[in-house]
Amino acid sequence: MFNSKTYILRRTQLKKKVGSGLILFLGNNEAPMNYTDNTYHFRQDSTFLYYFGLDQAELAAVIDVDENKEIVFGNDFSLDDIVWMGPQPTIKQRASKCGIKQTAPLSELERVCLNAIKQGRKIHFVPQYRYDNILKLHKLLGTAPKHANDYASTELIKAIADQRLVKSNEEIAEIEKAIEISYEMQTAAMRFAKPGMLERDVMGFIAGLSMSMGGGLAFPVIFSRHSETLHNHSYGNKLKDGDLVVNDSGAETEMHYASDITRTFPVSGKFSSRQRDMYEIVLISQLTAIAETKPKIPFKSVHLKSAEVIAEGLKALGLMKGNIKNAVEAGAHALFFPHGLGHLIGLDVHDMENYGENNFGYDDKLKRSTQFGLKYLRYAKPLVPGIVMTAEPGIYFIPQLIDKWEGEKKFTEFINYNKVNAYRDFGGIRIEDDIVVTKNGSRVLGRPIPKAVEDVEEIASNKI
Repeated sequence: MFNSKTYILRRTQLKKKVGSGLILFLGNNEAPMNYTDNTYHFRQDSTFLYYFGLDQAELAAVIDVDENKEIVFGNDFSLDDIVWMGPQPTIKQRASKCGIKQTAPLSELERVCLNAIKQGRKIHFVPQYRYDNILKLHKLLGTAPKHANDYASTELIKAIADQRLVKSNEEIAEIEKAIEISYEMQTAAMRFAKPGMLERDVMGFIAGLSMSMGGGLAFPVIFSRHSETLHNHSYGNKLKDGDLVVNDSGAETEMHYASDITRTFPVSGKFSSRQRDMYEIVLISQLTAIAETKPKIPFKSVHLKSAEVIAEGLKALGLMKGNIKNAVEAGAHALFFPHGLGHLIGLDVHDMENYGENNFGYDDKLKRSTQFGLKYLRYAKPLVPGIVMTAEPGIYFIPQLIDKWEGEKKFTEFINYNKVNAYRDFGGIRIEDDIVVTKNGSRVLGRPIPKAVEDVEEIASNKI
């Protein structure tokens, strides 16, 4: 946990932003895998962590803005629990670490909510993503489970998003701890991967590294020779000489701040000339995006500039043609780059995504695009110092998408399909770093993870 003053300040700022009512926070519960006592790895809700820092199941809290009260609800462990788990701090002892003096049994939460409802007071809560907490809202507030999130507080969402958007120095230090783990995961994968291995051999090796160095994985590892599939979580393919593999993986610190890093490397240790040419386009696009990331610049503009670099590079190889600005404006580049440039990162690997991206990544002035590719851009608004983003352009050759667009004669003025079809078996390339917006520009966080062609080849050729 951070110092208690951090959590006290966060809650004080939130009360000022929300203004009135009761703010309800539901922590996460244990989730059984196949029976009650055999659970998945516990992960606390990020909103709860941000304001209370208490990394324990079966907790809830309220902030009574009108009466300036803060209460943590939870049950102390019984003797039976202690037999299996050893001595445990009481709820009051835990709560004191985040500056909370008042605690109560979990059963008292229903009474507090019922009193607020009877008084006609507004009860603020954020959208819930776990079914048990959706059912808990039904019990506490009477909301129909199917429509519970329809009643989530827009004022609270925007207030929290405003706070969590800009990272403090202590948060950035935590993210850099996670990136240090990613450094080891990425370089180890380059050295460990060999022809004849299964993807899961490498995935398991780097997942174990993340667990041994911190809080484990921030998300399921994406490690695949089928790198044209953006989020491939299957690991049964055999690595072959000549393969390019994408390693998109991230770690969490013990305080649950995340990293998200992608590198693409040749299993054999050396890029072919065709692979090298395509890789250099993606790398230049990423370096351009980092250079373009500055305060007051809309991230949508950075995305489009990155897309133009990719389209220009593909034109130089003969895969695209015509006026590149017009091609990007029309969305023709999305055949090869069908996702957004990046996303926020912090306590969540896709930070605050459970609040709904349109609630913090867009606003009344900047509406989300409906264009294929561009509509997947998760954050588009002007940047401010302290925002932490990923920068992850890519080029992918997805046979099914190529067939669809070619069959529809889509963007034939910009795409040379004859040339594109020669790359059907190429796969894909993605390069990703985590960057923080500074007062005058941006900075790549953490120890530099090799991404220049020569540096990647040097590590990938030095097998362990």
